[in-house]
Amino acid sequence: MQDTTPTTATRAGRSLSLTRIGMLTLVLALSACKGGGTGMDKNGKSAADKGPEAVPVEVAKASRRSIAASYNGTAALEARGEAQVVAKTSGIALQVFAEVGQQVRAGQTLVRIDSDRATLQVAQSDSQVRKLQANFARAQQLASQKMVSANDLDTLRYDLENARASNRLARLELSYTTVKAPISGVIAERSIKPGNLVQINTPLMRIVDVSRLEATLNAPEREIETLKAGQSVQLVVDALPGKSFEGRIDRVSPVVDSGSGTFRVVCAFDGGGVLQPGMFARIRINYDQRANALVIPRSALLEDGSEPAVYTVRADKATRITLKLGNIDGEWVEVLAGLKEGQPVVIAGKSALREGSVVQVIAAGTAPVPAEAAADADAAPAKAAQ
Repeated sequence: MQDTTPTTATRAGRSLSLTRIGMLTLVLALSACKGGGTGMDKNGKSAADKGPEAVPVEVAKASRRSIAASYNGTAALEARGEAQVVAKTSGIALQVFAEVGQQVRAGQTLVRIDSDRATLQVAQSDSQVRKLQANFARAQQLASQKMVSANDLDTLRYDLENARASNRLARLELSYTTVKAPISGVIAERSIKPGNLVQINTPLMRIVDVSRLEATLNAPEREIETLKAGQSVQLVVDALPGKSFEGRIDRVSPVVDSGSGTFRVVCAFDGGGVLQPGMFARIRINYDQRANALVIPRSALLEDGSEPAVYTVRADKATRITLKLGNIDGEWVEVLAGLKEGQPVVIAGKSALREGSVVQVIAAGTAPVPAEAAADADAAPAKAAQ
């Protein structure tokens, strides 16, 4: 009778076979759950069936608004009139009548210099003139009687004219002892005090006419046909934030500098107020105004070095459009051709786009949420409830 009891080796072999079968079944089950063996995702869609991922973008619509063409530049304000007051004679400064910051008018006395020497020279020249006038009068009477030659009479006439010229010079020197303001304005500097010895041609004061200020721009030659005398100018200065001042182009140089390729544009502004010479000014010249222009944000323009273009959205796809542009006013640019009012243009996310890219328009200031993440977020409360 045969022994039918399984041997130990047989039982071990069967156990090993069952273990291998169990492990294979587990692997197949996991593969089926993940869809890896059939190329399916967890939603039951194959990778081949999934379309390209949409690019999130922000858009703005072409609209109509007022827009101005302008030129912007910077310059320092300068006084239109400025004069250095100098001494034309020597002497002691007896009186000084003006202080720094004081408003003076043309012809006003500023300094009085000791005039004793000049007064004596005038008296001396007056006496000499009177003497020669008397001699000449007598010579004329004698000449009528043929008692003085014509040559002697001419000599006396020339001496009298020379004495009169010397007298006028002495009186001019006397007038120099009273120093007067050459122009109207404000005393900007004063370098003289009463009692100081004044030498000829010594600077005494500096007068600045602040009633009218100027700012000189060096504009590029491409603007020579647009910037003209009389155009309106807006000015702001860093020292006075929040304030704007009006002016006009006073004159334009017709000559372009060959070295820099610029020409001079002088803008004039009314002074006498808070504007002062030396202030750093930011200047804007509006040379064209459009009341109902079709505009888009400047940020929509593509920066690829080619002709002006933007991306618009048609049927959830990006389409590149070439534009003809007009004036540029700050953050807005005028569109002359290529777009219609209300047509959307991409203002954010355009660097990731190509012609025909699938796009997802999102609200400004929000980030796109992936579809899978949204599904997981929706499923999270259900799992928590279980």
